[in-house]
Amino acid sequence: MKKHNFYAGPSILSPYTIKNTADAIINFADTGLSVLEVSHRSKEFQAVMDEAVALVKELLEIPEGYSVLFLGGGASMQFCMVPFNLLAKKAAYLETGTWATNAIKEARLFGEVDVVASSRDANFSYIPKDYVIPVDADYFHFTSNNTIYGTEMRYDPESPVRLVADMSSDIFSRPVDVSKYDIIYAGAQKNLAPAGVTLVIVRDDALGHVDRAIPTMLDYRTHVKKGSMFNTPPVLPIFSALQTLRYYKELGGIRAIEKMDVAKATKLYEAIDGSRMFEGTVTDPADRSIMNVCFVMKAEYKDLEKSFIDFASERGIVGIKGHRSVGGFRASLYNALPMESVDVLVKAMNDFEATH
Repeated sequence: MKKHNFYAGPSILSPYTIKNTADAIINFADTGLSVLEVSHRSKEFQAVMDEAVALVKELLEIPEGYSVLFLGGGASMQFCMVPFNLLAKKAAYLETGTWATNAIKEARLFGEVDVVASSRDANFSYIPKDYVIPVDADYFHFTSNNTIYGTEMRYDPESPVRLVADMSSDIFSRPVDVSKYDIIYAGAQKNLAPAGVTLVIVRDDALGHVDRAIPTMLDYRTHVKKGSMFNTPPVLPIFSALQTLRYYKELGGIRAIEKMDVAKATKLYEAIDGSRMFEGTVTDPADRSIMNVCFVMKAEYKDLEKSFIDFASERGIVGIKGHRSVGGFRASLYNALPMESVDVLVKAMNDFEATH
């Protein structure tokens, strides 16, 4: 039975990425060695790193003056690296979910944090509006997409200070004006590669303005200077990332991908909004994520949620159980997910509703 993978992360990768990665595990770049055992200093892997960096710059149209880094570990490490490198006195944060909350907690270890707005009052089911970013902040940090709660900021906010974004779960899903940002970071396991590497895009002249001593491994300048090779990088995820980036270019780039992503999300949200049984947890369409669609059973059908999970599973649908903070269901529609999978989910919803 064909599987339809809606997991929130680690999540679906394109068949192109999976096949090429599997082939390289057997024989990488005709070296007769597995990519699992090749030296990161070899000319073959250096070529992988160079091409991956170049493709990130090309796809996101990154201007001069920025460095692209592939750092080991997850995006949560950036919760402390960002303030370590940028926070001199005060930072401003927008609290829109669990990961923003975690980033705020880390930043408070380094200085004053002004939470300019929060949607905690409604279980993070909306994006705050009309907040004011203090002009004396060292930077403003926001989380563009919230995987747990299904909200997303699909725009580049205006900021009077340096702008930092955690784009872990919607990177490469829309065009981004990188020139507005000083740091963009994204864990790879949503729209790029297997878990184990984090993409960081950093404006070079944003660094070196804090007085504190920064441990070598946590100083972005270390990795800029060494081209992400200060220590052994996560070779396999970076190789997989390159395959995904090549695949995105073949698809026609970010604008083409965005069009496909919007079409998938629109189809699923229309099915939810037109249902007598299901309802979305994010009511304002402007705040709805096109990456993570969160929905629940209406009150009178709540006791059928487990039955629907089982019903969907019988049709090859996996990974739709909602996070415990929200309950219900979560369908993650990352770039690699085909429209066919959305069609199967919508049909399952309609068929289940028709028989209950």
